[in-house]
Amino acid sequence: MLRIALALFTTAFLASCATTSVTPSPAVVADLAPTGKVRAAINFGNPILASKNPATGEAGGVSVDLARELGRRLGVPVELVTFTAAGKVAEAVKAKEVDIAFVAIDPARAVDTTFTAAYVIIEGAYLVRVDSPIKANAEVDRPGIRVAVGKGSAYDLYLTRELKQATILRAPTSPQVVDFFMAEKLDVAAGVKQQLQMDAGRVSGVRLLEGRFMVINQAMGTPRGRDAGAKYLAAFVEEMKASGFVADSLKRHRIEGALVAPPAGS
Repeated sequence: MLRIALALFTTAFLASCATTSVTPSPAVVADLAPTGKVRAAINFGNPILASKNPATGEAGGVSVDLARELGRRLGVPVELVTFTAAGKVAEAVKAKEVDIAFVAIDPARAVDTTFTAAYVIIEGAYLVRVDSPIKANAEVDRPGIRVAVGKGSAYDLYLTRELKQATILRAPTSPQVVDFFMAEKLDVAAGVKQQLQMDAGRVSGVRLLEGRFMVINQAMGTPRGRDAGAKYLAAFVEEMKASGFVADSLKRHRIEGALVAPPAGS
């Protein structure tokens, strides 16, 4: 019995050591909470990351959970600064109006943002009308094809680089892409697969193309020049993945189709 008790104690002790974080230095707190609180950019334009409770208006989602856990570890309050589009989040990071952000990794954004490795991986997909002659992703980039995207989104930045023949037209935000696509009688709507699946459930006469045109690596970021904070964030994200925190958050918020990203460098 004593041997069993000691074994259980040892297991519990080792588990606690594995999940205990290093106390953040004053430089880290100064980088990530320069105003005395963490200003966290929360993007309602991506339903994988965040959503608003229709009854209470309260923000929830994996990005909100991560922001609050970071604030707890830093010992400072968290202010959720909400946005409707990733492009607006990127502008806020550039202007240093927020201290952390949850957006997709992209070279264009990396000019102003230091990113962690990804914590969640999601897919970019295409939606067309039921009677569209387009049957596969490879058929989208052709002359005369007009593609609707959310302005400043990860897939807007990606498709702007990758599409050589099709024309891109931009809706104000990602959640407005399908309505914009329908109203303007465009050929293709591009977006996060889960958002398009939800839209296909409310808009008749549309279908998703099979597969994906890109993998979207969602990461945490902080304004460039905050090196101590960026280093701490990178370690924080790796711990949140390894400990099951991200997976548990996705499950709790009933998010399907998103995967926990692999460890950095793997």
